[in-house]
Amino acid sequence: MRQLRAVLGKELKDHARDRRSLTSALVVPLFGPFVFGVLFTMMAGWYRQDRPLELPVVGAQHAPHVVAALKRAGVTVVDPPQDYEAKVQDGTLDAVLVIPEKFAERFSAGKTADLQLVVDNSRQQGRGQVKRVEAALQNYASVLGAQRLFARGVSPTLAAPIHVEELDLATPEKTAASLLNMIPIFLIMAAFVGGMNVAIDATAGERERGSLEPLLLNPVQRGSVVVGKWLATVLMACAAVGVCLTAFMGVVHRVPLQDLGIKAHFDAVTAAGVLLAVLPLTLAASALQMTVATYARSFKEAQTYLQLFLFIPTVPGFVLAFNPVKPAGWMYAVPALAQQLLVGDVMRGEPPSALRFGLGLLGCLALAAVGLLLTTRLLSDERIVFGRSS
Repeated sequence: MRQLRAVLGKELKDHARDRRSLTSALVVPLFGPFVFGVLFTMMAGWYRQDRPLELPVVGAQHAPHVVAALKRAGVTVVDPPQDYEAKVQDGTLDAVLVIPEKFAERFSAGKTADLQLVVDNSRQQGRGQVKRVEAALQNYASVLGAQRLFARGVSPTLAAPIHVEELDLATPEKTAASLLNMIPIFLIMAAFVGGMNVAIDATAGERERGSLEPLLLNPVQRGSVVVGKWLATVLMACAAVGVCLTAFMGVVHRVPLQDLGIKAHFDAVTAAGVLLAVLPLTLAASALQMTVATYARSFKEAQTYLQLFLFIPTVPGFVLAFNPVKPAGWMYAVPALAQQLLVGDVMRGEPPSALRFGLGLLGCLALAAVGLLLTTRLLSDERIVFGRSS
């Protein structure tokens, strides 16, 4: 145990002296919360319901009652510019309503009168305003339809023989979790990014500096050396996860998610559950990173391998984001996938059972044990310790 503590202390001191590496390990995990904050703030601005709604109308004189209905719905009707189609395409205008000349004739005859709403659906920032205009016109059309049926002595209910009412059983937490599924992906990435530099420096870096061989010549067991380096890597990975989670908590409380209809509930209890789910992954991630870095021929080769390695644990998160599946019990024993599912459950307000947390921990411990054994065996190989020729 004394040997292990000595190796751990040495690795932590070495890493603390490397300010650039330390800063990188703690700043890179902030990228996710930053992107989240900017993205959702922009979307909230686009979909704000209290944003003034101006609608240029072409041919307003052909349907004054439509214009009046729009004004009653809170729409400010303005004159259209000559080049309104170009302005919709370049994003200056969100939408333009065109009322054809024959609108009044068809409307008076009791026929369906067409309106044209000119929009650019490739511009997401205008979708909120367009939906508000469509809703105002749809409501007015429903009122007109009911009035026409009444005028002919027909009950409007005959035109709607079936009414489907959706009963949404999702709690606000469940709805929010389905929209905030990018948070687990960035937390899992933080578990890998945080310890990456320590793993490389403690293995390939030491070999390149020529300090690995003297370290192994000391009367210290290979296992103690590996576990000491591994614990230092795990501590940095845990610190990165903590920084990332703290930043997400701050951002979620500051971004106006309510403008998007999201009621996120991210308190200390939720954060504790998320930590409990993600931290075991740092054990497996650090052990595997050390194995890969030990096997690499040089510091640069280790960096290349581990940078590519970062994308593998995010695959389950992206698959679940675009193709949600019903979780099976075995999934909670698969590292990275288990953390994605556990964090999702916690954020949905459905704390997973102790068994599922236990499966997640056991899966990570098993993978960590494999990584540590492989690293110990590699450090017993002279070709690895003294370096292989490329």
